[in-house]
Formats: sequence, structure tokens, C-alpha cells
Amino acid sequence: MKVILNNDVKDLGKSGALVDVSEGYARNFLFPRKMAQEATPAAMKQYEERRKADIRKEERVLAAAQELAKELEVAKVVLKAKSGEGGKLYGTITTKEIAAAVEKQTQHEIDKRKIELGEPIKALGTFNFTVKLHPKVQAAMKIIVTEE
Repeated sequence: MKVILNNDVKDLGKSGALVDVSEGYARNFLFPRKMAQEATPAAMKQYEERRKADIRKEERVLAAAQELAKELEVAKVVLKAKSGEGGKLYGTITTKEIAAAVEKQTQHEIDKRKIELGEPIKALGTFNFTVKLHPKVQAAMKIIVTEE
């Protein structure tokens, strides 16, 4: 029996998915708990419309992420930090500090968990890092660490 899930069901699928289950499972578990609905022609039409709308939304999100990536790749972020002899920093530059500097200098908010550093920044100089904006889009950026 084909059903359309209303909620996420463990080991079965996510909300909005069209899945094939046994009749007993659907009638005795999924339907009474309002976790799924039968895949009638009307429900299938609604399912297709929702799926098309989700695809259009995903395309818009992807295009916005690609546009943001182009803007961020051009920008160079400058960060000032205290340093000692030989250009070594007192401590390291964290992704939180990088995210704050990117937001201040480019007016684009970036989550610190989306920033990937190749290695910790412990000295003055220019460093490369990537920002994951979308599962399919990454932006390669440069940060220039100068003495305060």
C-alpha cells in the first residue's frame, strides 16, 4: 500500500515522502497516529504540487548561495590581533572571530560552524579558509591577520 508521510517516521522516511508499506502497518499504526495518509489520486496530486514547490524553493536557495559565494570570494577579511616576537599570536584566531569579522566587513552573516580552516591560525599573515554555504556550494576566502 502506498502512503504519503505526514511526519518523519524512523526507518521509513521523512515528512512528505511517498513510501510503500504493508496494509496492516498503515491501518494499525500510521493512520491512527496521523503519521501518514493513503495515496489517493487527490493526495497524489497534492503530493506532486508540493514536490514541485520544494524543487523550485531548493533552486532559489541554491542560486542565492551561489550568488553569495561569488560576493564572498572577492572579499578579503582583515583581522587585527595581538602578537609577540616573530609574528606569533597570543592564542589562536577562532572561527567565531572570523565569522564576526566577515559579518562586519561584508554585511553577510555566516555561521561559525560553516567555516573550515585548514590549520589553526597562530601567526600573522594571509590564510585561506572555506565557508560552506550550501551542501553544493562553498566559498573560498582569504583572511589577513595584522598586528594590533
